[in-house]
Amino acid sequence: MITAETIARPKLFLPFWMTYLLVPVAWISAVYGGWSVILLPLLAWWVFSGLDGLLGLNRENADTDIGEDALYWYRMGVMLWVPVQFVTLYGILWYVTASGHLGWIELLVLFASLGVISGTVGIVYAHELLHQRNRLERWLGDILLAMVLYSHFRTEHLLVHHPYVGTPRDTVTARYNENFHRYFARVLREGLKSAFRAEKEKLAKKNLPWTDARNPFWRYWALQGLALALALYLGGWLGLVLFLVQALSAVWQLELTNYVEHYGLTRKHLGDGKYEHVKPHHSWNAAHKATNWLLINLQRHSDHHYKPDRRFPLLQNYSEAQAPQLPYGYPIMTLFALWPRKWRQVMNPRVARWREMYYPEITDWKPYNKHQTPMPR
Repeated sequence: MITAETIARPKLFLPFWMTYLLVPVAWISAVYGGWSVILLPLLAWWVFSGLDGLLGLNRENADTDIGEDALYWYRMGVMLWVPVQFVTLYGILWYVTASGHLGWIELLVLFASLGVISGTVGIVYAHELLHQRNRLERWLGDILLAMVLYSHFRTEHLLVHHPYVGTPRDTVTARYNENFHRYFARVLREGLKSAFRAEKEKLAKKNLPWTDARNPFWRYWALQGLALALALYLGGWLGLVLFLVQALSAVWQLELTNYVEHYGLTRKHLGDGKYEHVKPHHSWNAAHKATNWLLINLQRHSDHHYKPDRRFPLLQNYSEAQAPQLPYGYPIMTLFALWPRKWRQVMNPRVARWREMYYPEITDWKPYNKHQTPMPR
């Protein structure tokens, strides 16, 4: 068990700061172009996955009663990322459009690669921030989401995904045998509408219209508008296009991760629109050490859904007897997700074992496969 004294040591918190190494790599790519424009995904996906192979799994858990003071450097690592990402993204956008030294293919690949900074890191950090209760951290999360034009993720995640995960109400629970490409199109189509409906229903309970100033969509639209306007101001129309490429790349990586996190896992319908409570076995767990450094323990997803208010250093790892396990970290699993046949070969047998282990009494899985069980009340 990791104690408060131990968790505050640099040996434990510094590995989570390794994501800042991506920033100089981004600038190297922008300055030199050529093959260097693919350095970001190579470092984030392949190098960290290679480190997983060398370093193995981290099954050690921290004491969940550790206070905020001992987590200071973990929190700072997340909060400081916001200005760093802002300066990096907009600085590179201004630099490459003003210098004109890169060809259009280099520019497109560079800004798709910058989606690693704003998606693989930025949205993951935003996810950590939006789960916190203090206003500053939530605002910082909103700024990160605005930089990828996905502000509604905050509403969809907090008001829909967490309470309704594993049910037909949750857009981002990937259905059994649903390949990623169909999933991605469906989530883009349904996610924004689902989030807006959740906020509208929340206001309606207070007898307020959706146009009320308390609807966070007004803030979302304002921040996204400012993000787009700044891109246009700094880089002109080319800068705006490149900004959009970066945003799409970031969202694509987010939804790849969402796809992996809950594929094929459903909560048991208890009748009359009622579902069992969320438990650790309703999310895939991964204890791979290096990619959990990169993703600030997001792969301990079983505990995140079980205890959503836990800060990332305190998230618990679960054994195979407690939660389903992924064979690799998210970077490799998301590559499998892009190859549907390989994905089914790897994951469908695991889903079958999960069903036998947790729900041997369910004999007909067809309604669950198609998310045709009743909508939750």
